Amino acid sequence: MPKSSFYDEEFYPSPVRQTWNEFQRNHIALAGLWCLGFFVLLVLLGPWFLPFGPLAQNTEAILLPPAWDANGDVSHLFGTDGIGRDLLARVVHGCQITFGASFFLVLLAMLVGCSIGAYAGMSRGLRASIINHLLDAIMAIPTLLLAIIIVAILGTGLMNSMWAITLALIPQFIHHTRDMVGREYRKEYVTAARLDGASDARIFFHSILPNMIEMLVVQATMALSVAILDISALGFLNLGAQSPSPELGAMLSDALETAYVAPWSISLPGAAIFLMVLSINLVGDGLRTALKNRVNQ
Repeated sequence: MPKSSFYDEEFYPSPVRQTWNEFQRNHIALAGLWCLGFFVLLVLLGPWFLPFGPLAQNTEAILLPPAWDANGDVSHLFGTDGIGRDLLARVVHGCQITFGASFFLVLLAMLVGCSIGAYAGMSRGLRASIINHLLDAIMAIPTLLLAIIIVAILGTGLMNSMWAITLALIPQFIHHTRDMVGREYRKEYVTAARLDGASDARIFFHSILPNMIEMLVVQATMALSVAILDISALGFLNLGAQSPSPELGAMLSDALETAYVAPWSISLPGAAIFLMVLSINLVGDGLRTALKNRVNQ
């Protein structure tokens, strides 16, 4: 039985609900969200349902085509590589390594970058000038090139490549946080809080940070796609994850020797990277459009 209301009140959806309603109108972004959700489930649950390990070798099934090929076998759905390892298991574990590592380092870069950016945005005088000029100099260097330079100093390996990409992504979060905090710090509601005696830390956490959540979500999705590409590129260049690790970039590097004989060994990991980056970019673009449309209403 529906409840009767004495007052005819108008319903106003929350900002999150408004953003979701606008996001649902973009069918391409919604398809990207479903694809991204599939990869998240694959990373979390996929390894539990695989019949083979990513490093297990089967010498009787070397360069076996995928199951949809006439010479394929359903026991190895994606076929095998040059030493008989199951490609489905390696691709799933590769998505787990590449996507999981990228997600972790983006979170770390966002925490460090937002902290430094907030300090830079609320600073004045010589400190702000030094931070701003140093940041502009670092931002002029491409992220991948900066990561390669850091890996050359720290050494090769997946962990060192993760540290390198984290350090390369931090300036981007500093830049966006500094600009937004600087704009918000000059607004009237912040001035009112300062007149009430609020400290800079309280102003940031209680007044400015809630207005930054949307910007951080959009920037994090864009940084996640950059991190996936950079980890894969470093692995492909033998600067990141090393063989026999099932990281997607390292798998592409290993498959170069058999690319003409077994094209599936290089096309399947490449397709996984492509779909991950595409879905993340579609979701990020859809979020940016939804937030813009919500603000303009």
